[in-house]
Amino acid sequence: MSSTKQETRSGGKTGLALLVIAAAQLLIVMDGTIVTVGLPVIGAGLDIAEADLDWLLTAYALAFGGMLLAGGRAGDVFGRRRLFRAGLVVFILASLLGGAAQDGGTLIAARVLQGVGGAIIAPAALSLLADTFPAGPERNRALGVYGAMGGLGSVVGLLLGGALTEYLNWRWIMFINIPIALLVLAGTLALVPGTRERGGIDLPGAITVTLSLGSLVYAINRAGSDGLGDGRTLAFGATAIVLAIAFVLIQRGVRTPMLPAGVLADRSRAGANLVMLLMGAGQLATFYFLTLYMQAIKEYSPMITGLAYLPFAIGIGIGSGVIGPRLQARVSARTVLAFGMAVAAVASVWFSLLTPDQNALYVLLPAQLAGGIGLGIGFVAATIGGVQGVAPKDSGIASGLINTSQQVGGALGLAVLATVALNVTEDRPAGTALPDALTNGYTAGLLGAAAFYLAALLAALMLVRSHPVNQDTEPSAKSSPRMSDRRIFRSSWR
Repeated sequence: MSSTKQETRSGGKTGLALLVIAAAQLLIVMDGTIVTVGLPVIGAGLDIAEADLDWLLTAYALAFGGMLLAGGRAGDVFGRRRLFRAGLVVFILASLLGGAAQDGGTLIAARVLQGVGGAIIAPAALSLLADTFPAGPERNRALGVYGAMGGLGSVVGLLLGGALTEYLNWRWIMFINIPIALLVLAGTLALVPGTRERGGIDLPGAITVTLSLGSLVYAINRAGSDGLGDGRTLAFGATAIVLAIAFVLIQRGVRTPMLPAGVLADRSRAGANLVMLLMGAGQLATFYFLTLYMQAIKEYSPMITGLAYLPFAIGIGIGSGVIGPRLQARVSARTVLAFGMAVAAVASVWFSLLTPDQNALYVLLPAQLAGGIGLGIGFVAATIGGVQGVAPKDSGIASGLINTSQQVGGALGLAVLATVALNVTEDRPAGTALPDALTNGYTAGLLGAAAFYLAALLAALMLVRSHPVNQDTEPSAKSSPRMSDRRIFRSSWR
């Protein structure tokens, strides 16, 4: 144990360190959804077409998810606290740019830059948590708090975005990040510097995979509006495939790949990441459709829309802070994840019963409570599963990967389900009223979210081990699992 780490623990600063790390996680996850409630107002103010509004969500998710693994590796190489601080500075500058934006292109660019800042902050934060808390129950409790912020942050973003849009101005959705990030930056004095590893950063891999995902999302969106045979749809789809192949080739040849052997080789960790990806796909699309339903169909104000998400926040708190920990103490990680995804799927099917003239008490509010409970359970269990048992030198990559899964899943899921909703709405029978047609589209998208959650349930049952990993167990030199992992990884790319 390093002297700095020992000093932090003996000085009683671990509570403050956890507060700083949790606040950072809350900030960057919150910004994934904080613009959601303000989308109609932002679109009107900056003359952004309704079909392009989802890019304000997707741009952040793609940049965040695509650069996370490189951000995690950069923290391992250059120092985690140093990168944590650098990411906060980038986030502050991006928020200034977004708040001052005079057109949609500038705001989308600011959202991309925010995503890059978040990609630096998130893996450094989780790695610093591992550096601060010893393996075992103490670290699990800290990871539980961190994982809860991953679920709660999304709902906090919706609540705060509604209040700021209604009572101040949509620009405060961006500006509010600045004082929060400055406070977190000041709190970094309580953090340990973190361990550092030798090696390089696979920046070409990060850029290639980000551009590939961006091209794929654009192709999906374009296919929804212009058809699969559209020239741009085909061009961007082909570009996504070519870039994906290039990414694989880069991983085969680079000395320090984005996805090290120890992270990929464990089936249970792979399963946790797949579950997180599918959860993210369902969650971001759910928020998008519910916001449009509440504002376009029910004509709720931004503030009322934000408040209507309170049951989701309460549900996530119950799931992550009460039900989830109790289940984790009694049953396997596989069972916990499967149960959480089953509850989330039931909630999404419940959402599909929404109609234009329906009382919110019958479907909207109780289904949110159930959905929040399911996702709260799932977020904590998947976060713990995604970093359990990883080699210390790869902790930054592992933490980056679990966040990458959520963000990339959100971007891809929103692109797919927005296309489904658009097609259902446009294919409405003659004579169908517009509110009914729009609601049918939204509920079709919500049923799609249920399908993602059911797929996550199956992934948990098939991939996640039935018994939890003992984090206190260190690999022995005799068994040489790291060498075995390297061989598995190399063969997987070849």
